[in-house]
Amino acid sequence: MRILTVGAGAVGGFFGARLAEAGQDVSFLVRPARAEALRARGLRVEGQGEKLRLTPKLVTADAPGGPYDLVLLSVKATALGPALADIGPAVGPGTAVVPLLNGVAHLDALVARLGAGAVLGGVAKVVTTLNEEGDILRMAPPAVVLTGERDGRPSARVDAIRTVLAGAGIDSPATGNIVDAMWHKWVFISTLVAVTCLMRGTVGEVNAVAGGAALGASLLAEAAAVADAAGHPVPEAELAFTRATVTTPGSPLTPSLYRDLIAGVPTEADHVLTDLTLRARTLGVATPLLDLAALHLRVHEQRLAAAGRP
Repeated sequence: MRILTVGAGAVGGFFGARLAEAGQDVSFLVRPARAEALRARGLRVEGQGEKLRLTPKLVTADAPGGPYDLVLLSVKATALGPALADIGPAVGPGTAVVPLLNGVAHLDALVARLGAGAVLGGVAKVVTTLNEEGDILRMAPPAVVLTGERDGRPSARVDAIRTVLAGAGIDSPATGNIVDAMWHKWVFISTLVAVTCLMRGTVGEVNAVAGGAALGASLLAEAAAVADAAGHPVPEAELAFTRATVTTPGSPLTPSLYRDLIAGVPTEADHVLTDLTLRARTLGVATPLLDLAALHLRVHEQRLAAAGRP
């Protein structure tokens, strides 16, 4: 299968490296600076038993190649617009595009640009980050990609993609409704983002003080209420997992959005939190704590804009 991974960061780089190591024909569409680093050092994945060293096949926006059988879109929401322009020539009549972004707003943008037939739903569950050298560090066991037709129907192309992923050691269980799964991940990540960004600390630091655990539970209740009103109720088992995750004493966990906030760079706040709260207003769901977290992050973004930061 010819695969294009858009982005070679912590998520796309990890899954793309796994697929390439398994013998798939994988190209990475990257920006010039990342391309230069990867040519000099290679693509490296370490941690949790991983030790991959690859010389990746790189392409750039001026010559993306294609068409491909599968496009894994793993950029941050802040880079979605340029990425959509870049991948247009790589998408042909038989190409399946699996987006691995948080939230659901990107689906409309993808369909508008690439056509409804090309776009599948997608969810990534992986805990990775880039170190100072640009290597990918795997920090926890999950390596999961969920995908499916957006209308929930079975399809041969989804089965083929899941088989390829499984062959690379990437769990890809069948899911009855991928859009439900995207909403459920959105509830998880928005809760984790709100807890850590609003309190400016790790999960463990928040839970070490009075009221910390209650905050996490309350934010989860708000996010879950939005999903329920939108027609995507979160199963109790997933609610329990998220609740436990954001209330674990001593946990060093932070999401990448928090790390961007602390680093003083633009974040995916609009895609993860602002969009959720706007949908809550439309659905008549009160989300005062999520509203506060979204406001906090909008101040950060405004500060960057005033300083002329990209």
